[in-house]
Amino acid sequence: MQTSARNRFDGRIAGLQQGAVNTLVTVDIGESGAIVANITNDSAERLGLTEGGAVTALIKATSVLVTTETENRTSARNFLSGKVSEVATGAVNSVVTIDLPGDGALTATVTKDSVERLGLAAGTSAAGLFKASAVILMVGD
Repeated sequence: MQTSARNRFDGRIAGLQQGAVNTLVTVDIGESGAIVANITNDSAERLGLTEGGAVTALIKATSVLVTTETENRTSARNFLSGKVSEVATGAVNSVVTIDLPGDGALTATVTKDSVERLGLAAGTSAAGLFKASAVILMVGD
């Protein structure tokens, strides 16, 4: 399956927490950490999600915020940290790639002003944050 989402993480379901309407799905992505997705109960059932099952998490680069802080002091459930490997700067927006522990990478689209304000460049420590509701889960191909 092809997708326009820049970020794709294959992993295993480490936890399912079902509420009245939504299910929180924790996906173990290896050395890079874990991703939490907030999906409807109907979607969790339709996908046949079970602990230990294989799943792919997709996140659009435009849903990822970048920080140089070392702790997540926001309401975003997902905080993946590493080092910036590349910054592709455009006239208005830039694409920032953060290499994560292991072989993962997270890509974010941020403004050129944000890159300058945060001092983002190759080798800079940085983290990508995104809400659990920004994660799309996929099973199978």
